[in-house]
Amino acid sequence: MNKQKMAVIGLGHMGRHMIHRLLPQYTEKIELVAICDSDESSLHREAAEAEIGPRQYTDYRQLLDEVTLDLVYIAVPPSLHYDVARIAFEKGIHVFCEKPLANSLTEARSLVELAEESNVFHAVHFSLPLDPAVLKLQGLLEQQAIGRIQSMELYLEFPQWPRAWQQNPWITSRQQGGYLLEVGIHWIQMIQQVFGPITHVKSEIEFPPDSNQSESRVQAVLRLHNDIEIRLSGTDQLEGEERVSLVVHGEEGTLALENWCNLYRSSKDADLQRVSVDDVVSPLPILKQIIQILNGESGLIYDFHNGYNAQVVLEALRKPGEGFTDVRPQLMGDKTEGFIVTT
Repeated sequence: MNKQKMAVIGLGHMGRHMIHRLLPQYTEKIELVAICDSDESSLHREAAEAEIGPRQYTDYRQLLDEVTLDLVYIAVPPSLHYDVARIAFEKGIHVFCEKPLANSLTEARSLVELAEESNVFHAVHFSLPLDPAVLKLQGLLEQQAIGRIQSMELYLEFPQWPRAWQQNPWITSRQQGGYLLEVGIHWIQMIQQVFGPITHVKSEIEFPPDSNQSESRVQAVLRLHNDIEIRLSGTDQLEGEERVSLVVHGEEGTLALENWCNLYRSSKDADLQRVSVDDVVSPLPILKQIIQILNGESGLIYDFHNGYNAQVVLEALRKPGEGFTDVRPQLMGDKTEGFIVTT
């Protein structure tokens, strides 16, 4: 079996995670042949720490022009997603892109069109719907464990933004940073997978006096296709520990997904109790699924259509109108499920 040749473009938190944590698990199936970052010292440091010898570039255009690739992982800031993916598609290279898909809805739609025209594989790095706790939650909902869903609450609450490990110049910018874009997009996309399309959005946002800074406070309502409403509370001034959670209220009880991966359940007359997810087999990581697809096997991924539909809701949250915004005219067909792809 020939190894898939891969490049990583962008050596921030996610690019380093790919190099140091994920790729070492699949060295027999994939070869990291090139890395790219605008900071030359980062290039040398990450290559040395990983004890690998890929070609090193500070210009992604030069990398994509000179290196023969099967797959590129795009982990640069959102404002660069469009250009990197566009060039890759033009060269027939498969694309694995970090979220959000692009830096605007216009760019995201264009990337979907380019992806369709290129006839190559494309995926966005959405993993939350395949986390064991989310799979368990979905199974309990299918079993009617809490009865008919009545309402939900989504908490994106931080004592500071950015978090201590996210210190970079763009993570707080209003253009391409903020917790709605960085964290909220994961939950938007997961909700679309588990609960169905979000069709209406109402949002109120407060920003700092500095016009370059991202949101400080958000109060919003996301309305699902079946009229169930999700109340969103966001802040970067929480007193206490970070809370990133979804609480689902049903007629017969509550399910709470606390801090990404801790699942709790209660009945109407009992307190929340921890739910074990040890019996759940997850298909994660997404990279494993991508490798399977590139080797001609079936794999479960979320493609650029899915990334676009999540971005429709994200942009409605970040740029509120008067009252509810109906986002249905912007959605691309029924693209709210994971895709099993065979090349």
